[in-house]
Amino acid sequence: MRVFVLDKNHYPLDPCHQARARQLLQKGRAKVFKRYPFTIVLQDRTVEQSVAHPHRLKIDPGSKTTGVAVVQEEAGRVTNAFEISHRGQQIKNALESRRALRRGRRNRKTRYRKPRLLNRTRKPGWLPPSLESRIANIETWVRRIRKLCPVTAISTELVRFDLQQMQNPEISGIEYQTGELFGFEVKEYLLQKWGRKCAYCGVENVPSVLVHLLQSSY
Repeated sequence: MRVFVLDKNHYPLDPCHQARARQLLQKGRAKVFKRYPFTIVLQDRTVEQSVAHPHRLKIDPGSKTTGVAVVQEEAGRVTNAFEISHRGQQIKNALESRRALRRGRRNRKTRYRKPRLLNRTRKPGWLPPSLESRIANIETWVRRIRKLCPVTAISTELVRFDLQQMQNPEISGIEYQTGELFGFEVKEYLLQKWGRKCAYCGVENVPSVLVHLLQSSY
């Protein structure tokens, strides 16, 4: 982990080594700007007096945590790495608790009324609150890092797998439900796939398992 550096006008410079940041602080050439992520401000340097190399911000999104890395591509090194923890499950539990409280209050203190569903439409582009919180969390940290480091490019990992379409590019609609495993339980499918033999040694007298255990006596 390197230390983020700002010039005296609070413009981002190249991150420096921790030992270098310690020397600058001891000599009085820099002051602490932020504790986390640790950032210093140079008192005698501006962007025009130094060279700021371009950095790339790489994002690996996840449901519970998102990995973020700051890479200086010219030097081929990762200067900083973070993990962003999301509150998706906490938000989901809070909404479920609120729904239960409101439902109980309506049943206790209000007279019966016909259900009104026309006021429950969702706007175009609606996202679940847990997912919206995850996106906002990532955007917030990207803005923070851009203020502390000369980021010129952002990359994010977008992974979507459709194995059935790789085997059959023309697949669509209900065909996804009638694929290779249709009508099979997983165990029965694997037994038929391996010819009811051991997957390692090929022995045939194992009708109910794929891998048999050999007990050796020493």
